[in-house]
Amino acid sequence: MEEELKCPVCGSLFREPIILPCSHNVCLPCARTIAVQTPESEQHLPALLHPRGTAAPAPGPPGGSAAPPDPECAAGGGGDHADKLSLHSETDSGYGSYTPSLKSPNGVRVLPLVPAAPGGAAGAAAPRGAGAGPGPAGSSLTCPQCHRSASLERRGLRGFQRNRLLEAIVQRYQQGRAAAAKCQLCDRSPAEPAAVLCEQCEVLYCAACQLRCHPARGPFAKHRLAPPPGHPGAPGGDGKGAGGGRKPATCAEHDLEHYSMYCVSCRSPVCYQCLEDGRHGKHDVKALGAMWKQHKAQLSQALNGVSDKAKEAKEFLVQLKNLLQQIQENGLDYEACLVAQCDALVDALTRQKAKLLTKVTKEREHKLKVVWDQINHCTLKLRQSTGLMEYCLEVIKENDPSGFLQEVYVGKETLCTIDGLHFNSTYNARVKAFNSSGVGPYSKTVILQTSDVAWFTFDPSSAHRDIVLSNDNQTATCSSYDDRVVLGTAAFSKGVHYWELHVDRYDNHPDPAFGIARINVVKDMMLGKDDKAWAMYVDNNRSWFMHCNSHTNRTEGGVSKGATVGVLLDLNKHNLTFYINGQQQGPPAFENIEGVFMPALSLNRNVQVTLHTGLEVPQCVKQPKLPSN
Repeated sequence: MEEELKCPVCGSLFREPIILPCSHNVCLPCARTIAVQTPESEQHLPALLHPRGTAAPAPGPPGGSAAPPDPECAAGGGGDHADKLSLHSETDSGYGSYTPSLKSPNGVRVLPLVPAAPGGAAGAAAPRGAGAGPGPAGSSLTCPQCHRSASLERRGLRGFQRNRLLEAIVQRYQQGRAAAAKCQLCDRSPAEPAAVLCEQCEVLYCAACQLRCHPARGPFAKHRLAPPPGHPGAPGGDGKGAGGGRKPATCAEHDLEHYSMYCVSCRSPVCYQCLEDGRHGKHDVKALGAMWKQHKAQLSQALNGVSDKAKEAKEFLVQLKNLLQQIQENGLDYEACLVAQCDALVDALTRQKAKLLTKVTKEREHKLKVVWDQINHCTLKLRQSTGLMEYCLEVIKENDPSGFLQEVYVGKETLCTIDGLHFNSTYNARVKAFNSSGVGPYSKTVILQTSDVAWFTFDPSSAHRDIVLSNDNQTATCSSYDDRVVLGTAAFSKGVHYWELHVDRYDNHPDPAFGIARINVVKDMMLGKDDKAWAMYVDNNRSWFMHCNSHTNRTEGGVSKGATVGVLLDLNKHNLTFYINGQQQGPPAFENIEGVFMPALSLNRNVQVTLHTGLEVPQCVKQPKLPSN
């Protein structure tokens, strides 16, 4: 808010603000400094700005006599030439010069003109701010912000309306700022009112803290202490500070002396006492006013070049901004086109991928079904041939011709199935012949050798009603989102048995469970939730062993579509071990298991597995994965 309450000319808080026709505000004293006297020959032309200390060209007196030269220029030695150079450079470039008493914090350049002295002298300088400014006749006022000119009426600056509301706002702001000016280093609460403000440190001190923390010696000796904000003597306080006239600068070495000369060798202003001390005795020393005009002329010349460069830079900046906008628009267009083309390509690839995967899946399932049908058919034929061979061997052993002829079996089938036999076992039995004539005597002892490996399928009679079996009861799916259990057709009480389940379909969300169970296991929940099952349930990242609803041995590594889960039941050692893709998953899952067990599986929707039996027990297995803590 403080910046909005400052005059654009003096840079201090508004004092007696007046409203210009363009609706901008300036201080009444500042308006006196920027009002200009327009010559009669140029009263209908735009007002020009001229260097301080000169007036607009006016018609000379009869006989061609010119106005007398400026006394200050004559005293400066060569000042007339410097003023002409300064005048030429400033008017050509369109820039005005700064004056020491006028600050322009908003970047506004103002150049006050003084009225011509009585008698037509154009070069006589009048004190700035004296009187009421230029006379009303032929005078104008240029707004320092929008640069619009306004002609003054007969009443002069008093013809502009006072902004009483802005003046009241400034007054209340000063009162509030004065009340808030507290010492910034006080340990007391509340802090003491500030007595001084260090302009270099920008810190408010009370009297005690100023003596303690900011003594007038050492590195603080050259710091300037000013009244705090809001104090009558502070800048912008009551018009007697920085806004009411600039105090001449004093020498840094001699506080009571003002700068009066300029040392060319040291490139710094000096006072009379510095010259008396002999510090600049052999240096080239010139008058301060002459050097001021010379440097101002040099600055004006340099300003011309900077102005041209600034104009070129502005034009080049406009080109760069146009180029930036064009690059931005082109980049957005290309980006949108690229995204659209890539999205279309990705969609096409995704559709083609889905189509090929569906085709590959159907082809694989079809070929697997054909091969498994052939395996089952060959297995059946092998069993029939084995039974026939064993029967023939027993018949050949018959030495009685009549008995041999009676024992030859001429029926339609040569296969006799006995359920409930253990795998990889030997049985001794005797049989009787039976036909319509009656029952024959017992035969000699028949030795039955069961298969070395287990051949079995899923048992549809023991499966939950939501389990769907296919592929000759070797492939299982589920129509429910809840876990359902299905058992195998084989029961094991001794020996070592191994089977695998191939994951045909899996979407990374369900948790299928693999293992063994009793015949009376609960079939409407996950395998291992009760005490009738021992299982490993697994997701796409890790697995757990579960029995009696107790989770143990979490192991990293899960299943995905195409994975194979192996189950090794060793009833000789009474333990159960699991494998994933041929690698042992964790330690042996369960130990000290006794009784009769059946292969078991629980799954829900979005999972499909195929059972593979008749497999050899793996002899060389990889190192097991260690369970995670």
